[in-house]
Amino acid sequence: MNKSVDIICVGEVLIDFIGHEMASLEKTKDFHRFLGGSPTNVAVNAARLGLHSVLVATSGSDGFGDYIHQKLQTNQVSTAYMRKSLSLPTSVIFVSRSAQTPEFIPFREADREILEDQLPDTLLEKASIFHTTCFALSKDPARMTILNRAHKAKSLGLQMSIDINYSEKIWPNRYEAHQVLKDYLSTNPLVKVSEDDCLRLFGEVKTETAIFDYFHQLGVSTICLTKGKDGVVVSDLLHGIYSQAAIPLEEVKDSTGAGDAFWTGFLFARLQNKSMEDAIAMAQKLASIKLQNVGRLPDNTRSLMV
Repeated sequence: MNKSVDIICVGEVLIDFIGHEMASLEKTKDFHRFLGGSPTNVAVNAARLGLHSVLVATSGSDGFGDYIHQKLQTNQVSTAYMRKSLSLPTSVIFVSRSAQTPEFIPFREADREILEDQLPDTLLEKASIFHTTCFALSKDPARMTILNRAHKAKSLGLQMSIDINYSEKIWPNRYEAHQVLKDYLSTNPLVKVSEDDCLRLFGEVKTETAIFDYFHQLGVSTICLTKGKDGVVVSDLLHGIYSQAAIPLEEVKDSTGAGDAFWTGFLFARLQNKSMEDAIAMAQKLASIKLQNVGRLPDNTRSLMV
């Protein structure tokens, strides 16, 4: 069957209120509104790279929900499989503007209402990649929907993917998080995880070897460990270990969404059957572009990737 959809992004859609100035949340006076949510960012980024992306997510039936749908359509992301909850408002997160890992305060509502009829077989059958996040798996009914449909997607031959953006603020029960992740990781997804994610997920500092061993033992072939200014290390069971330094930048305007940009670049390269070295390089390039822009990627993103 013709794969007319490059990537299905399943999970949180929300409003990011990002601080106007570089400051902690305590000291931030003004916030600017942005379309947010990790899988949402990946869907928008992918569309800006010329891919056909579909977002499967739920907003509220409110002004923020209307804003979300309008922004997605402007960015040419398919909203055919989105819902507007009649009972819960749109989720929002207040985020500090930072050159490092930002602070955030979440107010989660409609994003967790993802239902199975939003992921029909007809959609899965025409897609290449199924991507989700740890955030999205943290609450039902989204959790069960994603797990059930992920196994169906795997059986249909899709490349699975996950950003393990774990935070105890989102998912206080770390044991439960590990059990749910084991279920999803059994589909052998491409895994993106940061050093900060690992510290939160394991509750302690782990070596790179320990991190890679943990995920490989759960059936994962490829793990991308992002390390901020120290670059990225990839462990792949077939190709070995790859390490690349971060691209040096004169100025970092905002780190929010840089990890999502990195992962979009990596998935984009994999769809083009690029080598592992080229995939990491493209991922780093897209992350560096995002670090120099507040909010979404610029209009000329694709030309900057050449």
